[in-house]
Amino acid sequence: MIPRLDAAKISARDPETMAALTRSVEDIGFLTIFNTPISRAKMQRVLDSYRAFFRLPDAEKQAVNMARTGSNRGWGAARSEQVDPTSNPDFKQVFDCGFELDKEDPLRALGLLVYGDNQWPSLPGFRETIQNYYKQASTLSLDLLRAISVSIGEDEGFFNSAFSRPMALLRGNYYPPRPDWAGAKDFGIAPHTDYGCLTLLASDGVAGLEVLGDDGQWLSVDAPVGEFVINFGEMLEIWTGGWVKATMHRVVGSDAERISIPLFFNPNHDTNVAPVGADKSILAGDHMKKRFDETYLHLKDAGQG
Repeated sequence: MIPRLDAAKISARDPETMAALTRSVEDIGFLTIFNTPISRAKMQRVLDSYRAFFRLPDAEKQAVNMARTGSNRGWGAARSEQVDPTSNPDFKQVFDCGFELDKEDPLRALGLLVYGDNQWPSLPGFRETIQNYYKQASTLSLDLLRAISVSIGEDEGFFNSAFSRPMALLRGNYYPPRPDWAGAKDFGIAPHTDYGCLTLLASDGVAGLEVLGDDGQWLSVDAPVGEFVINFGEMLEIWTGGWVKATMHRVVGSDAERISIPLFFNPNHDTNVAPVGADKSILAGDHMKKRFDETYLHLKDAGQG
């Protein structure tokens, strides 16, 4: 059973809710939340914006195709990612955007993949809607991390300084109806654990996400429009010395199309995410670049070239 928690009670540090949060973080790796500052109406507008983009002809989406860049910003066509090397590339489409460095930021000289410039389609209102949601979702994610810090016995401000230039990537996923040709190794997104810190996932309410339970069975978990699924990535599991659990999940696909919107909320690239007291540092940016290079086919091909 995936816990469903009141976000306002998390913010108030309600003891019963915090106990449920701790169990979710340490034992399950997933939870859902409701009653957040992001309204259902706001979330519906964001979903409608992504839906309008994915319905554009491919010729128009090609103008912002991330495959022509050395980064992961813009449109990713179907079968442009492979999260599981033993499965076929995923049949979903994506649109990625993220934190942009100021024009004068000296980090620009390093050409870091994790801070690529966003690409925006010429779709009226799309950029404004998505950027506004990105800010709101990032604020909510940092608030959740503060609560999680408390739940695992750390100071509430443990994560604060690590998110001044967050490698936070906002994605729109479009899962078409499962193709007729799909076989046992074809997925909307194959079984995987997320790479980063915290994932804040919204969706259109269509079922599809499945989580691997301790018993080896796949459990369906989704939330209606206006509520969110939360899960944790490999980086946070490392950073907390295993206190936080990164759990395997997937989308097989069904006869219904589905849109989901994850915010992958990750710290500054130079954050040391090794456990406290570890002998060696693990830079967040190095971890993310390695995992991106293994996943995005245009980056994998560039590395091999």
